[in-house]
Amino acid sequence: MTPAAFAIGPDKQPGGHRALRAGEVLAGAIVLTWPGFYNRYPLLYPDSMSYLEDGRLVARALFLHKLSPYYGLRSHFYSLGIGVFHWNVTPWPVVALQALLVAYVIRLVLRSLLPRSGAFSYFSLMALLGLLTSAGWYASLILPDILGPALYLCIYLLVFSRETLSSPEHAAVALIAWWAVVSHASHMMLAAGLCLLFSLLAVIWRGLMQGRWKGVGEVAAIVLLAAGAQVALNTYLYGEPSLNGERPPFLMARVIADGPGRWYLEQHCGQIEFAVCDYVHRLPGDADDFLWGDKGIWQNASDETEKRFAREEVPLVLATLWTYPRAQLSRSAANFLQQLRAFGLWDLDENDYVLGQFKDTLPGQLSRYLAGRQAHNSLPLEFFTSVQNWAVLASLLLTVVFTPLTWRCLFPRAAGLGVVVASTVVANAFVTGALVTVEDRYECRVIWLLPLLGGVLVLTWIQQRQDARAARAARPLAEELVSEQVR
Repeated sequence: MTPAAFAIGPDKQPGGHRALRAGEVLAGAIVLTWPGFYNRYPLLYPDSMSYLEDGRLVARALFLHKLSPYYGLRSHFYSLGIGVFHWNVTPWPVVALQALLVAYVIRLVLRSLLPRSGAFSYFSLMALLGLLTSAGWYASLILPDILGPALYLCIYLLVFSRETLSSPEHAAVALIAWWAVVSHASHMMLAAGLCLLFSLLAVIWRGLMQGRWKGVGEVAAIVLLAAGAQVALNTYLYGEPSLNGERPPFLMARVIADGPGRWYLEQHCGQIEFAVCDYVHRLPGDADDFLWGDKGIWQNASDETEKRFAREEVPLVLATLWTYPRAQLSRSAANFLQQLRAFGLWDLDENDYVLGQFKDTLPGQLSRYLAGRQAHNSLPLEFFTSVQNWAVLASLLLTVVFTPLTWRCLFPRAAGLGVVVASTVVANAFVTGALVTVEDRYECRVIWLLPLLGGVLVLTWIQQRQDARAARAARPLAEELVSEQVR
C-alpha cells in the first residue's frame, strides 16, 4: 500500500472527499461532547478556573508588556491556547476545540490501520469511546487532561504511521503534539519517556523499530522545542530561566505523606536547616493536605518560604531515598499500583471553589453553570464509572483475543499502537501516583486508550472477514472468465 493510498489531505484527495472526511470528524466531535450537553454546561474542576483566568495575565504580559507578580501555577501555554477561544465569556468553544482535535487524531489513527475504513467504522469507534469511556467526559472538561491521550496517539502516528499522513496532516499532527506537550508537565515527561522506550526497543525488538528513527527524532525535537518554549516564556515572565515556573513541591509533599520523608525530618531537623523543619510537628499524612489544604503548609507559606521549599525539595527527596530506600520504594510501588486501578469519574462533582471564582473568571456565567447538573451533584458518575470499568475489562479481553487474529495484517503498526497505549497507561500511573498523589482523575484521563485499542482490533478483524468473503465470492467469476478466454 503506497502512502498516496492512505492520504486524505488536500494535496491527495478531491474536495468532495475532504468535505466528507471533515464531516465525519465533526460528527465524531459531537459524539464526544455529549457529557457537556447533558450537563447543560462544560464540565469544570477547580484547576479549570485557574486555566481560564491565567491566560489573560500571560497575554497581557506578552502583548502589552504589562508584567504581573503572579501568573498562576498551571501551564501558561494551555491557558493562552484556550484564551483565544473563550475570552472569559463562555468555555463552550474550548470544548469544541478539544473534541475536534481528539476526533481528528482518532480518525487518522483508524485510517492508518484500516485504510478503507468508512464512516460506519469510525462512528462505531467514536460511539464506543464517547458513551462507554471517559473520553467524552474529559473532552467536555476545561482541563488539558484530554490532550495527553491525543499526544500519545500523535506520537504513534509520527513514529509508526508517518507514511499514511499527507503533508498538511503531518504538520497538523506535529502542531497538536507540541501544544499537548507544553500543556502539562506530565505530558512532557511521558513523551520524553516514550522516546527512551523507542530507543530501548530498537535494541531488543529491531523488527518493530526498523525505519522508525526519523519519527523518533521528530518526537524528540517536538519535546525539546516544547521545553525550550517553556524556559523562554518562564524567563520572560519571572526574570529567571525555569522549566516549570512556580511549580508546587509535589515530590516533597509525596515523600512526607508516604512516611519516610517525615521520619527523616524528625530525625535530622536538629542538624539541618530546611524550611519545612518549622512544621515538623504538624506534618499532614496526605500530600494534598500538605499542598492545598485550608491549613496546608505550602498553601499558607510566605513567598520566601515557598522559594526555600523549591530549593530544598530535591535534597530532601534524595536524602530520604538514601536513608530509607526500601521503605520509600515500597510505598511508591504501592501508590503506583493503587493509581493504576483508580480511574473513576468521581472528581467531576460539584466544588465550592469553582462557584466562588465565576465572578472574576467568567462574569455573567454563574447562572448558566448553576442550571447544569454538575453544580447540583446530579451527574450519574457512579453509573458511568461502572460502565467504564466493564469497558476496560472487555477491551483487555478483546485485545488478547484479537491481537493474534490481526497480527500478520497489522504488524508493525498495531504493535506500535499497542506499545504506545500500554506504556503510557502504565507510565502515567507511575508519574502521577508515585510522584504526585493518587487521584482517579489522573488515570481516568488516559484509560480510554485501552478501549480504543480493543475497538480498532475488532474493526480490523471484521474488515478482514469481509475481504475474505468478497475474495471467495469473486473467485468463481474469475475462474469462469479465465475458462472463457481459454475456449
